[in-house]
Amino acid sequence: MRETVAAPQTGAMTTERPSPPLQGGERETLRAYLDFHRATLAVKCEGLSDEDLRRRSMPPSALTLLGLVRHMAEVERTWFRKVINGEDVPLVWSADGDYQAAYDAGASTRGEAFAAWLAEVEHARRIEREAVSLDVTGYQPRWAAHVSLRLVMHHLCHEYARHNGHADFLREGIDGVTGA
Repeated sequence: MRETVAAPQTGAMTTERPSPPLQGGERETLRAYLDFHRATLAVKCEGLSDEDLRRRSMPPSALTLLGLVRHMAEVERTWFRKVINGEDVPLVWSADGDYQAAYDAGASTRGEAFAAWLAEVEHARRIEREAVSLDVTGYQPRWAAHVSLRLVMHHLCHEYARHNGHADFLREGIDGVTGA
């Protein structure tokens, strides 16, 4: 089941958010919750201009909606491609591996940030679909430990939920829109 969330401004696209199953299996439920949280971030950005998406609505914090989208591209890339799939890929926005660089949206555009984020989401979905089970593991060098795909999916749900809370406040500070 999918919930269609109306865009807050006329002419803007709408995002469909999956409704997690009430009695699904573990993998199906994790997948649906992760997609729900991904869609929620997209909803928070709908109907806004590039300038709005770069707006720091809660000074002195430099956090922006566009910065959150860029950060989540790095998170998806790191946990699915680098950790689970073992790919030797650099970060999208930092040649020296500084995860904080993604938050600096600078002159970034919606098109650039969303293209990178959506590409990483598709890589993540492919990697998860191709994994034989949630018990597949990959090495997380920052933790010096092997972690399961199950942990990665839970971790990303947590990461999105936390940042979607930030996105709620950012969006409200930009144009007063709340909810969804």
